[in-house]
Amino acid sequence: MPTTRRRILGALAASGATLASTSLNAAPATLKLDELKKDTDVACLYHCDFGDPQRFSALLQNMNNHYSAYDFDTLKLKLVLVAHSAGIKFFLEDLAGSPWEKDTIDPDIYKRFVGLTKYGVEAYLCQITYKRLNVDPAKTRKDAFLKFVPSGVATVAELQGKGFAYLKVG
Repeated sequence: MPTTRRRILGALAASGATLASTSLNAAPATLKLDELKKDTDVACLYHCDFGDPQRFSALLQNMNNHYSAYDFDTLKLKLVLVAHSAGIKFFLEDLAGSPWEKDTIDPDIYKRFVGLTKYGVEAYLCQITYKRLNVDPAKTRKDAFLKFVPSGVATVAELQGKGFAYLKVG
């Protein structure tokens, strides 16, 4: 197989995601709204303010299909997921002590999200939601592709203002 720029970048992206997902010591970084950037011609935000695992699974399938239309080329497409309200529950280490402590989430759902991160997918998690619902931010998974943002809805608007298309599944 010939070495191409796409193969090299794909390998780098995959290895970066692997390294990022193994650094479990640090809490997710916090992004300021002015730090959000659009660095590809096509960029899209997926909005998740719901807690239904089947709907979240469908969102992940849509993201995968979206990348497949661009041959999984990270130079052509950037996708991010903005989560607030019940949407943050998919990014918690466990649901104990949260409003969703009686819910059950198949661990494979998060593994599917992690699989998308090799293409540069990040999740932006709303700090207002954590405060309003009294969820300890320390309960959040520690993967480097997770980022706290001041407000989920403000992040949605900021990304749209910077040229990200908007999609909501369901």
